[in-house]
Amino acid sequence: MGYLYKTARDIKNSIPVVRDVYAWLRRVTYVAPRRDNSYAGRLAAETVIFEDMDEVHQLPPIFHYWSNKYLRPMLEEYGFSNSDQFFAKFLLESAAARGVGEPAFLSLGAGNCDTEIRVAKLLREAGLLRFTIECLDLNPSMLRRGREMAEAEGVAAHVVTVEGDFNRWRATKNYDAIIANQSLHHVVNLEGLFAEVRRGLADGAYFIVDDIIGRKGHQRWPEALTEVRRFWRELPRAYRRNRQLDRYERTYRNWDCSTEGFEGIRAEDILPLLIERFDFRMFIGFANVVDVFIDRAFGHNFDADAAWDRDFIDRVHAFDEQALQSGSLTPTHMMAVLTGGASEQRIFSRGMSPEASVRERGSRWRRARGKTIAPVGMESSA
Repeated sequence: MGYLYKTARDIKNSIPVVRDVYAWLRRVTYVAPRRDNSYAGRLAAETVIFEDMDEVHQLPPIFHYWSNKYLRPMLEEYGFSNSDQFFAKFLLESAAARGVGEPAFLSLGAGNCDTEIRVAKLLREAGLLRFTIECLDLNPSMLRRGREMAEAEGVAAHVVTVEGDFNRWRATKNYDAIIANQSLHHVVNLEGLFAEVRRGLADGAYFIVDDIIGRKGHQRWPEALTEVRRFWRELPRAYRRNRQLDRYERTYRNWDCSTEGFEGIRAEDILPLLIERFDFRMFIGFANVVDVFIDRAFGHNFDADAAWDRDFIDRVHAFDEQALQSGSLTPTHMMAVLTGGASEQRIFSRGMSPEASVRERGSRWRRARGKTIAPVGMESSA
């Protein structure tokens, strides 16, 4: 472990795991200028934020330590090592189940289309030679970059850009699979979008999702915030510097980034609404408290080669896993394969179902039968 990368391209070419699973690492910590909070104002802010974002920003080495040690094995249990392989695997499976010779796929909120281009190359390598991936996004600058990249990578015949707002998208045909890669947490009209996805899925086709399902604006829920701050007290002063906001945080600040643009605008509603409207063929839920310590705001404070730093991340991850499986916390990320009808096979990573991964709101929230779970290696003060 302990990889060091100087550029985003080094990351893409050298360590494929979670390239797109973790687009959230660059998005969650982005600070947009305050703008009009009307839909039009937020839309304008969102367009500006991503207009010039043509590279995934550098991720902390401690993130790669965590993802390779813990997330990669979790994914490889099901036959893929990263997000690209996840999408390619289930696009192929959906097309095969449909028995179509030239499948048509759709990607919602495709941005620069970089994921779709890599997936298209994987599909061709797997022997699927005739297919299209329609890339829907509202940002014309990002779609232009996508077309140029698809041409350069030799997959322009397979990647088709479509400019449009997924909050207002209407399905005009049936697709052999629809994917959403780190885009649903930008959607205001989830109900309308999911209704159109159902309408646009051909019989037996998959809806394949990789997204953030934590609290609105990527905040921590109170029970998770308690645990973040418990671990926070262990950090040396230098580790509490927020590199994104350029400030020292004596106590971790629970910032709601949904007040600007659409980032995380309805993240907490994604999973409950999917459960109501679809059946899950596969569900992989993961992470919560560890997010704070491996993202770009604070992750660069850690040394991935230092024993204390690695041990700290190991303990936070161990706590997350214990808390997720006991039900005292719920996952903040998911990879899922859904169908419009009853699925014959339901696969839940580590036995965690999507239903059990919904954070119940208000007084109904259960916290391990009323007890707080202490972080690994610490005594609970509850």
